[in-house]
Amino acid sequence: MDEAGIKKQNWDVKETELFLEILKELDMKKCLDGRKVRNNRLFKVAHRRMTAAGYHRSVDQLKFRWKLLKSAYYKCKREPDSPAPIKIQGWWRYEKTMVAIMESRHPLVGAGVNADRNDDVTEDSDGEASMLHWPQPCPDNSAQNNPETQNQNLDLIVGVIPQTTRSRSVSPACVVQIKMDPEMDSQLRIGFLGAGNMAYGITKGILSGNVLPVNIKVSAPSSRNLGRFQELGISVTHSNAEVVCGSDVVFVAVKPHLVPPVLNEVSPHVTDRHVVVSVAAGVTLATLEELLPENSVAIRLMPNLPCVVQEGALLFARGSHAKQEDGALLRSLLHRCGLVEEGPEAWIDIHTGLSGSGVAFVYLFAEALAEGAVKMGMPSALAHSVASQTLVGAGRLLRDSGKHPAQLRSEVCTPGGTTIYGLHTLEQGGVRAATISAVESATERARELGRRSSRK
Repeated sequence: MDEAGIKKQNWDVKETELFLEILKELDMKKCLDGRKVRNNRLFKVAHRRMTAAGYHRSVDQLKFRWKLLKSAYYKCKREPDSPAPIKIQGWWRYEKTMVAIMESRHPLVGAGVNADRNDDVTEDSDGEASMLHWPQPCPDNSAQNNPETQNQNLDLIVGVIPQTTRSRSVSPACVVQIKMDPEMDSQLRIGFLGAGNMAYGITKGILSGNVLPVNIKVSAPSSRNLGRFQELGISVTHSNAEVVCGSDVVFVAVKPHLVPPVLNEVSPHVTDRHVVVSVAAGVTLATLEELLPENSVAIRLMPNLPCVVQEGALLFARGSHAKQEDGALLRSLLHRCGLVEEGPEAWIDIHTGLSGSGVAFVYLFAEALAEGAVKMGMPSALAHSVASQTLVGAGRLLRDSGKHPAQLRSEVCTPGGTTIYGLHTLEQGGVRAATISAVESATERARELGRRSSRK
């Protein structure tokens, strides 16, 4: 789009405020050189976030808007008593955030570490120069023998370790103390063994964050499910070994009974740089570690289908060789998929019954709600639309209010009203007991699958 076309685009207040908040979060101050923006990658990340929020702008439009805002900021700095800049309507709404961005004194990297970026590249560069690599070499060997330095560097919140430097033997004194930065996820190479619904759901969630499609590769024995990944710009293959060799994090997303043969196939290619994440129901960490090379990092993850719309519920457990930073890496990678929690492995099968299978239980209830309305005379399409929105609204209120479900339920009921009559009918039908039994049955089935996989 030419500059004239860019200038024609009108921005509303909420869109500009969101744009500035995104830039503030991405630490825009570190990407400036005088008046010239040098980090194209930052705008690509901002573009994805704006698109996810429903604002469809090109990267060039975002850059042009930033230049206008920056010019207005400098004008106000030079002439503090002059009227608000004409080009930026509602400037007073943005001034505080602009000051926070341009005058920030909160560095991304901890004190004592050389955090200078090599940004001597053109504005449109998207190369390695804009990346902050982790870890970096120690400035001198004496730091390793300094207890104060060692303690400081041990107290870190981990980011992502690039493949070229990731090692279990890196000295703690060499580790850069950085805040957990989701933007660093863009350096990771992600592989999926299997192309089913779980793999697709996680992929969609990851792509809504900071990982580019070019850094993801998916393998499957047939092409039946690979087309939808190709539509997302993701490379596909029929070779599991190719995926593992070209990845840092490998998701094992095949059926439980296929995990042993698949891991036996790729095991020779697994190194200490890999984090192997299994989403196979029932396959225990002990089984994974037995099938993988000694000291391999294994994590067991149970996601659910709503990861596709970034509203998933994910629980993971770390294996015996997975460190806290490996869990932090996974949490950072998946945080756009929805709720991500860590717990003991014993909870994974329960989570499978509650949330993995629970999604289908909710769909069954939604279907029954709609059919009830159809029975009473409402058109089917409208009934299903209203039923789905009812579940979305009720779920969001339950999540955001922090109230117990029973409390919210009682708030809907009025003495002698319609809701209490309907609830009475549900209780007569045993819906509560049936739901509890459904979670129990799904959990026991997950445990059974685990026992079977461990015997193979």
